[in-house]
Amino acid sequence: MTQLVVAMVVVAVAGFALYRTIRIVPQAQAFIIERLGRYHRTLTPGLNIVVPFIDGVKTMVDLREQVVSFPPQPVITSDNLVVSIDTVIYFQVTDPRAATYEIANFLTGVEQLTVTTLRNVVGGMDLERTLTSREEINSELRGVLDEATGKWGIRVNRVELKAIDPPASIQDSMEKQMRADRDKRASILSAEGQKQSAILTAEGERQAAVLKARGEAEAAVLRAQADAEAQAMRAKGQADAIAMVFRAIHEGNPDQQLLAYQYLQTLPEIAKGDANKVWIIPSEMGRVLEGLGGLFTPPRDGSANRNSAREAH
Repeated sequence: MTQLVVAMVVVAVAGFALYRTIRIVPQAQAFIIERLGRYHRTLTPGLNIVVPFIDGVKTMVDLREQVVSFPPQPVITSDNLVVSIDTVIYFQVTDPRAATYEIANFLTGVEQLTVTTLRNVVGGMDLERTLTSREEINSELRGVLDEATGKWGIRVNRVELKAIDPPASIQDSMEKQMRADRDKRASILSAEGQKQSAILTAEGERQAAVLKARGEAEAAVLRAQADAEAQAMRAKGQADAIAMVFRAIHEGNPDQQLLAYQYLQTLPEIAKGDANKVWIIPSEMGRVLEGLGGLFTPPRDGSANRNSAREAH
């Protein structure tokens, strides 16, 4: 029975020693091994063998990129305004030994270094530049942090300003200013639109007036040409009619009595005009009328007898 107990104790001790001898390190992690309280080596991912009861695991270090968001920090700008800034740090442990032995808590160190560097950078800027220079602030923070944390075995990959919150009074003033600027731009755009509309309307009216005047001028020219052609045609017709009458008269060889008769027939037409107040009668008209009157006077007896005798002959 005593031998069985001793055997069981030996097996247990051997099993425990084997457990302490074999170390399996997960991927993207590193184990810091100390031998008798002093740094011995760093175990890489995979199966590792250590000396039991002599070598011990000091700490496990995560080698993946880590993201840490720090609480808002009050920062004073160059124009004495307090702004609250949230920061996000992206970093990665590149040397597990330095991250373990060079600093007690590298997360606290990174946070405090970020706060002090942020206050130093933003303290040289006014509020407007702080709100519009995020890339510049990020670049300066990353440079300072990467240089300071290099000896800790940490590489700072990115620094982002998550939020920059000015005081409530400043926010209200900025909103009012933005509204005023928007209203001003809207008024300018509206006035510019009205100006362009008025210019286009005036240009349209001017072109319409020009086209209308041009059309009226062309119409007046065409009417004048038509009137001239009509007058020319009427004058030509009257001239032809006069020539025809004159030719007919000469061909008919009229005597004075026929002409006087025609003149008497024309007198009523001449008298129809309101402006015809004075009539001009030729000097020979008296003799013509006497001869014309003889046509309508009955002949005397002697004359009748002579005429009868002439007819008898």
